Amino acid sequence: MKTMDYKRPGLHGEIQVPGDKSISHRSVMFGAIAEGTTTVEGFLLGEDCLSTIDCFRKLGVKIDVDGTNVKIESAGIDAWKEPKEVLYTGNSGTTTRLMLGILAGTKIHTIMTGDASIGKRPMRRVVDPLRLMGAQIAGREGGQFTPLAIQGTELTSIDYTMPVASAQVKSAILLAGLRAKGTTVVRESEISRDHTERMLRQFGAKVETADGVVSFEGGQKLRGTHVNVPGDISSAAFFLVAGAIAQKSEIVLKNVGVNETRAGIIDVLQAMGADMEVVIEDEQAAEPTATITIRTSNLAGTTIEGAIIPRLIDEIPILALLATQAQGRTIIKDAEELKVKETDRITAVVAELKKLGADIEATEDGMIINGPTKLHGASLQSYGDHRIGMMAAVAALIADGPVEIDDPDCIAVSYPMFFEHIEALMNH
Repeated sequence: MKTMDYKRPGLHGEIQVPGDKSISHRSVMFGAIAEGTTTVEGFLLGEDCLSTIDCFRKLGVKIDVDGTNVKIESAGIDAWKEPKEVLYTGNSGTTTRLMLGILAGTKIHTIMTGDASIGKRPMRRVVDPLRLMGAQIAGREGGQFTPLAIQGTELTSIDYTMPVASAQVKSAILLAGLRAKGTTVVRESEISRDHTERMLRQFGAKVETADGVVSFEGGQKLRGTHVNVPGDISSAAFFLVAGAIAQKSEIVLKNVGVNETRAGIIDVLQAMGADMEVVIEDEQAAEPTATITIRTSNLAGTTIEGAIIPRLIDEIPILALLATQAQGRTIIKDAEELKVKETDRITAVVAELKKLGADIEATEDGMIINGPTKLHGASLQSYGDHRIGMMAAVAALIADGPVEIDDPDCIAVSYPMFFEHIEALMNH
């Protein structure tokens, strides 16, 4: 339990949010698949990414961690050893789903499981297309839930049309495609985050991308390289919203990844009239970065729907809080994917914001929020979900009265320094 009673502070100063979670996961995965040495700078030391490291160490890959620098030495995927233990993925859906794609084409047998939350998250969306490639995967309810057993085997490429925009499903297929015979093709009607495609190129693979179609030849070898991990825009989102809604605030966020497949929150903030500046630092980098300045803003409600949803799916909890302080109505729709995150985030966000006095209602695929409303103190539940926990903490910055959160430790999954950064901005 943590009680937050911030007495309406102004937030001032400059912070660097931790490394991008999606890119940190992939840097270790690709470094382990590749031959040679991979060095990673700016790695996220969150629990999810440490779960990924742990899994590859159990496969015999040498990984050294020195602060936010990680060194991976691998003789390639064929040199991996069959693990004596179960691979434990903790709370990480990315680790679980992407590892399925990686392990499917190996020569080894593995068993993978995660925590109670992972045990409820749907895996057939990955397992089914991998089985079309010849993967041998067994699990509860036909492979819908962990634990999952993977017997590595030879794979054949597929041409797959994605039923939902999901970077995890797309990435699992592409990673399996590295070991498959022929050309693997994935087709998306709405573009999901493209870190896997970018990193395949970074590690030396030839990948074609055009109009929502990704294709590449199986059997390509990856070579170790250097990966710079930018700050995670999903973590920056909490401070972008805090700076916009807390009185007399100005926050500078350095080295934030602004990959266009992830930067939907910037578009929404601009559409709502936020007082914000985005200065691109290096557009030519493997992953573009920016310095973002956000100030207290007069915000107007908006509609968030359609193609932008996959570009900000993880930011919807904090955008719902933002909408409670905007003038007029905000409608969020086409976000059914939120129901199968760490928790059902539609239900959770609406329930917790209502406790604070928000005018918010759930819909089948999103929520409707009327603002602005004054928020008051309350005792909130995080559901063990880091993004709900951080949303509660940002709400405490503007609430009249203390806000309690039941499980603050869940935030360490993606942002171990979160509360220290809030304190630093309050005391600047």
